[in-house]
Amino acid sequence: MEQLELVGNGVKLTLKENVLAVISDAALNTVSSAIHNGGGLKKTKIIINAQVTDEYGDRHLHDDPDAFIVKSFQKLGVNDSFVGMVTYANIADFALVSKRDDAAAVSVVATAGCTHAESSGEKIELQPIEGTINIIVVIDGHPDEACLVSCLITATEAKTAALRELDLRSRYSGFEATGTVTDAMVVAETGRGSPIAYGGPSSKLGQLVGSCTRQAVKEAVMRSKIGGFVPQRSVTLRLAERHLSVKKLALELSKVKSLHADAKTLSDVLTKKLAEEPLFASVVFAAVKLSDDFERGLVPAHLGEVNLLGKGFADLLSKNDCAKSQLDTYDGVDLPPFLVQVLVGLLKNSPY
Repeated sequence: MEQLELVGNGVKLTLKENVLAVISDAALNTVSSAIHNGGGLKKTKIIINAQVTDEYGDRHLHDDPDAFIVKSFQKLGVNDSFVGMVTYANIADFALVSKRDDAAAVSVVATAGCTHAESSGEKIELQPIEGTINIIVVIDGHPDEACLVSCLITATEAKTAALRELDLRSRYSGFEATGTVTDAMVVAETGRGSPIAYGGPSSKLGQLVGSCTRQAVKEAVMRSKIGGFVPQRSVTLRLAERHLSVKKLALELSKVKSLHADAKTLSDVLTKKLAEEPLFASVVFAAVKLSDDFERGLVPAHLGEVNLLGKGFADLLSKNDCAKSQLDTYDGVDLPPFLVQVLVGLLKNSPY
């Protein structure tokens, strides 16, 4: 059994088999979205994050998750009430970040599996789930009830900021992810010290909570063996995360008659160029990012019409005369208009 000291005397982090637990000598005040004993304000000495074991399938777990959590908790060999979360992520890959100032200290423990990343507000079709982001925030201090809730909100914002730093994408839409479909969080406090009223992002406590959570989530996502994401992953992979796989790009571009190429040929060409030609890959990825802004109405009007700008961008890079170059339209091609103009322009002026 592995144990680590957290901020504040008498609060430890314990890892035993499939259970990651915060255990406190004195009762902690908590607010949480935990599946066991969560919701509202609760007092507890123990907070657990239980990893689903091999004998539990997704359906079995969802039929009776509480039975699994209680069974896992019993491995700690203690007899007490507890707040419990569950995850498919490997809890041994947890991240722990601690910081303090003159009024309080904060420890954040995060585990992450990102196979079912989502962007809140989009349509989601539920599927068997293999990962989630679970966060435990422990504050050695005395935030009041409203402040404790504010810290939960601040930590949630920090989680999303961490995912956007890594450019994690929703599996359902390809948009920037805000979390996964089954995330859970517990915010706990020891109650020691002078009362603290504010936990928002600009407050002293909020800045500790936000900073620790952002770093812990980012580290946990990068360590995860379930849907883990590294910052320097390939352009090909980052395009696929946006639902713009090489296969889809090639299929749509094969509809462009002026390219005179079938989907298989274009797929081979794109695969090779994206992997071996840094300038080509960089231009395509820049075009994808600018296409996002066009679709959201964020591009300044003085930059001009999307198709014309895309064609001019490709001509500039391929050293063609933009003024004399013919502007093509691709109404039947299911790709962002700026991106398709850039791709066609680059491919026309690059032998394959």
